Amino acid sequence: MSDNVLLPALGESVTEGTVTRWLKKVGDTVAVDEPLVEISTDKVDTEIPSPFAGVLEQILVQEDETAQVGAPLAVIGAGSGASPAPVAAPVAAPVAPPVAPPVAAPVAPPVAPPVAPTPVAAAPVVTTPSAGVATPSVSDAGYVTPLVRKLASESGIDLSALSGTGIGGRIRKDDVLAAATGSIQTVPATAPVVSVSALRGQTEPMSRLRKVLAERAVASMQASAQLTTVVEVDVTKIAALRSKVQADFTARAGVKLNFMPFFTLAAAEALRSHPKLNASIEGENIIYHPTENISFAVDSERGLLTPVIRQAGDLNIAQIAQSIADLAARTRSNQLKPDELGGGTFTLTNTGSRGALFDTPVVFLPQVAILGTGIVSKRPVVVSDESGNDSIAIRSMVYLALSYDHRLVDGADASRFLVDIKSRLETAAFEGNLGI
Repeated sequence: MSDNVLLPALGESVTEGTVTRWLKKVGDTVAVDEPLVEISTDKVDTEIPSPFAGVLEQILVQEDETAQVGAPLAVIGAGSGASPAPVAAPVAAPVAPPVAPPVAAPVAPPVAPPVAPTPVAAAPVVTTPSAGVATPSVSDAGYVTPLVRKLASESGIDLSALSGTGIGGRIRKDDVLAAATGSIQTVPATAPVVSVSALRGQTEPMSRLRKVLAERAVASMQASAQLTTVVEVDVTKIAALRSKVQADFTARAGVKLNFMPFFTLAAAEALRSHPKLNASIEGENIIYHPTENISFAVDSERGLLTPVIRQAGDLNIAQIAQSIADLAARTRSNQLKPDELGGGTFTLTNTGSRGALFDTPVVFLPQVAILGTGIVSKRPVVVSDESGNDSIAIRSMVYLALSYDHRLVDGADASRFLVDIKSRLETAAFEGNLGI
């Protein structure tokens, strides 16, 4: 007895499907629900499981051929003309053919032992390998169809991290789709250890410094009109310069050379050409400051403090780097003098020091602007040569975010200021400013 495997309905509006791959060949044994063939439609690519157990006797629709829904794809039979029902074989065992002696039992191939008439022997035949209905092996479970493998590659899914829901643990298309949409999360080999803060669930009074910061932040936001403008800067040349002079600079200046001194010097130089950014408002008057006293944010255990680098525009890279290192260290050890925290006319905050791309920093009065520097990271960027030809290259990029008081500084003022800083940093002609 044989049965036809029909193309099932694969969606309301799907009327046909194309065979992309047969997972079994003629003569192979097939189990119920074992993947048999891959079908592609205009809405779905999927595997069709076998509705019957037995032997694949005939393939009616070849690979790359199309069939209508309900059309027969293949024929599955019992093989060798035997009944497809495995429990029927032992029943025929005690019946000896009338034309042959008992030793001629090989006429009935599926039932060699003559002791099978007991009803208990019927059940094991279903699961034993000799019954011809094998369950999927480990190699079957590990097999991934080309459609599933392609989908996983396009979705960025690691197949080795998925557990399949198909027969024998086989990974199917639905498993990949679920992982891609977040329905199933792949489990890493070791989960990260999350530390629990001692402050969790506690109540404590605000420190005096935190109260002052809170009051100043609220007062600044209420008294000024603040907004932020962002530019992207290519600092690849500065990165190359740092690598070139780092050892000599550290030996001579006594501190490492990072990006912050370059940002500080570029900002200080730009402030001389853009006095609105280095000013303050007193009543109805605008005070343009004669020097560039640049505050920079330091994250300490007590809170955020901003020591001041005075007359930063008159310093070289080594002097700025030494000032930053000294002031930051003394800020964290609570050894700053009171006047070292006052008198700033513009502020720099390195928000990228903890991995941030950029943020929108708050301007603290009486200043009218603050420049946030994001993390410097390598990424592909379109670059143009002198002839105007474009190409893609790996560059060191950073975002600069300028927050400013719109009562005095307009968007055009902010943009011009940022563009000048961008030009200075991308040109990177700092060899004469290193100070070593």
